[in-house]
Amino acid sequence: MNMEEQPLEIGQYVDILNRRKWHLIVPAVLVMLVAGAVALLLPSIYKSSATILIEEQDIPADFVMSTVTGYAEQRIQSTQQRIMSTTRLVEIINRFNLYPEYKDRWTTEEIVDKMREDIHLDLISVETIDRRTGRPTAATIAFTLSYEGKQAATVQRVADTLVSLFLSENLQVRRRQTTETTEFLEEETGRLKGQLDELEEKITVFKARHINSLPEMLQVNLQSLNSAESGIQRLDDQIRSLREREGYLETQLASIPEMEDPEKDRLKMLELELVNLKSQFTDDYPDVKKMRGEIAELKNRMAAKANAPDGQREQPDNAAYITLASQLASTRAEIRSLLQQKADSAAKVEVYRQRIETTPKIEQEYNSLMVDRNNTRAKYEDLSRKVMESNVALGLEKEQKGERFTLIDPAPLPEKPFKPNRLAIALIGLVLGVGAGVGVAAVREFSDQSIHTPLDLAKVSSLPLLVSVPTIVTPGDRRNRRLKRISWGVAGIVLVGIGVLAFHTLVMDLDVFWAKLMRKMPPM
Repeated sequence: MNMEEQPLEIGQYVDILNRRKWHLIVPAVLVMLVAGAVALLLPSIYKSSATILIEEQDIPADFVMSTVTGYAEQRIQSTQQRIMSTTRLVEIINRFNLYPEYKDRWTTEEIVDKMREDIHLDLISVETIDRRTGRPTAATIAFTLSYEGKQAATVQRVADTLVSLFLSENLQVRRRQTTETTEFLEEETGRLKGQLDELEEKITVFKARHINSLPEMLQVNLQSLNSAESGIQRLDDQIRSLREREGYLETQLASIPEMEDPEKDRLKMLELELVNLKSQFTDDYPDVKKMRGEIAELKNRMAAKANAPDGQREQPDNAAYITLASQLASTRAEIRSLLQQKADSAAKVEVYRQRIETTPKIEQEYNSLMVDRNNTRAKYEDLSRKVMESNVALGLEKEQKGERFTLIDPAPLPEKPFKPNRLAIALIGLVLGVGAGVGVAAVREFSDQSIHTPLDLAKVSSLPLLVSVPTIVTPGDRRNRRLKRISWGVAGIVLVGIGVLAFHTLVMDLDVFWAKLMRKMPPM
């Protein structure tokens, strides 16, 4: 059976520890020394943090609606990007002479990136119930803004500067957004007011040009058309009646002489006498010729009277004829009047028909104008209401009554370094040192094939052990033992120093932790 297959006893472990103590001690001490050097040589980094509370607006949103959109987290991130722009960070770096050790080795962009890494913004959220959904949700109520650096006073001043920039930038952004919103709404309102005025002017001109053909006049035009057509029918009836009367009067008038003319009677007598003479004598008879001359002369005189102008013509003197003639003239005048009225009514009917025929087209154009006017007016009234709300919101921001960031915990002067954690480094070095020593010693032991005890010899040779020769100590061995003791002493002193440093750091950390805990505890 091989040695590796047998379990080791406590004595064997002690022998191995005695043989490999330097393989255990030296790596452990080296690692702990390196860890101690790292803990001591790393520069102290201080951190100063300020807490900013997100306060809701003082006036309920049901009364005054803010024009600043977006959630608080979005505004915080956007504001952070603004204050962490290259221009502003370069200004802060030059003002406080930050990172002087990097100015000769790094570019400006690299230094700015380093400062961005040293600036930290952490949101503080709490679990609340969403009023709209009734479900639990995380709400951001505050955030911390911190800066890390090597000099405590400078770190505090830089943190204060960043907080001031953050608060002022938030106020400027909110005021600018509110102002721009108000100006935009006012410009849109003015533009819509101009469009509304133009549409009102177009509607006014359109109404004036088509006053009688508007949709609201359709019923009136229909009634007027029916009335005009009924009037024409009545006029036709009246004209027909008057035409009959005219014919009757003309017939009566034709049978009555205008006046009692003796020349007509003499003409009749002469014509009778001429007939008698012709029956007795020839046409050449002197009496016959004379009679014919008188008749011709009488007819010429009567024809001259009939063809005389109206002013020179003799007026009828027959009373019956005069009565009928006046009735006929009155009837004809009335007929002419009715004909004129009929013509006027027919013209009106045509006008009304044209109005009725054009009303659908006019109605389409009119409705289009009215729809544009109503839509524009609705937009104008809506924008006018929004302008008033925006002006109220602008006053809310100017008076700082809206949602705002309030500094509740200014950046303090850091009293102890934020990092490195020297105690943690020392403890890690101690653990790593012990592990390194144990590892090296184990590797050396398991890779060593030499025989160290009589039992090992007996196991390898399978022969019984007769006698063992004790270790012979020489002066060189004694000198080596003294050197080992001295090395042990030095190593012990180093370990004690590291332990004291670690204990001191631990005590300081515990004191700070205890003080913070006491401050957070409520008074009894």
